[in-house]
Amino acid sequence: MNKSKPIRLVIVDDHEVVRIGLCAVLNLTPGMKVVGQGGRVKEAKKLCHHLKPDLVLLDIRLPDGSGVDAAREILAKCPDTRVLFLTSFADDHTVLEAILSGAQGYILKDIASNALIRAIRTVASGQALIDPRLTKHTLEWLSTMYSEPGQSKRSLLSPQEQRLLPLVAKGLTNKEIAHDLRLSEKTVKNYLANIYSKLNIGRRSQIAAFYAGSFKGSGALYPSRLSESVKADRERTTPHLNSY
Repeated sequence: MNKSKPIRLVIVDDHEVVRIGLCAVLNLTPGMKVVGQGGRVKEAKKLCHHLKPDLVLLDIRLPDGSGVDAAREILAKCPDTRVLFLTSFADDHTVLEAILSGAQGYILKDIASNALIRAIRTVASGQALIDPRLTKHTLEWLSTMYSEPGQSKRSLLSPQEQRLLPLVAKGLTNKEIAHDLRLSEKTVKNYLANIYSKLNIGRRSQIAAFYAGSFKGSGALYPSRLSESVKADRERTTPHLNSY
């Protein structure tokens, strides 16, 4: 991003009062300019497509869909735009979904205005950031997953269990995996139970992150491209964790 130009921002939040407040703060901040705002997924995608902002401040839950789905499409179609989630949701699963979407930052809405400005500048400059107040479990899991060699953990799995990894990462259901591998659905469930136990994880989205992380450095896809798998959990990974 050219430092001589302001950071061009799009704000997407379904609460008008929140948008007005953010616009007031950010437009008064040197080096920042709000170029668009909306309250729905459809508006988020349209604004980013037409305006090509440097950064979009995005809420997780919107009236017409998920901010995670919006982030995935925005990042695919506007690769120069960075996504910073600004939300009130801090549960493990929501945070993991957001990170797997490829978003570059995740902060909570009760953040102080000066900290928000620093967060925007951090993400706009090309760094990744996650609110340090988020649950210890999520942060520890992410840190461990991307600091330990994935291949060594992968050796804990049997060849049969390893066959499931890419299929889970693609977002396939147990029934679809069973069909692809010519196994019974019960066998697939047993293999998944073994994987959860051996890797000390509990969600399909974590399997996707593990699968991608085990190929880190090999040119394989990272979890930002594998986020479809989190949909089955309702049955530009970010390994660099900054604080502000």
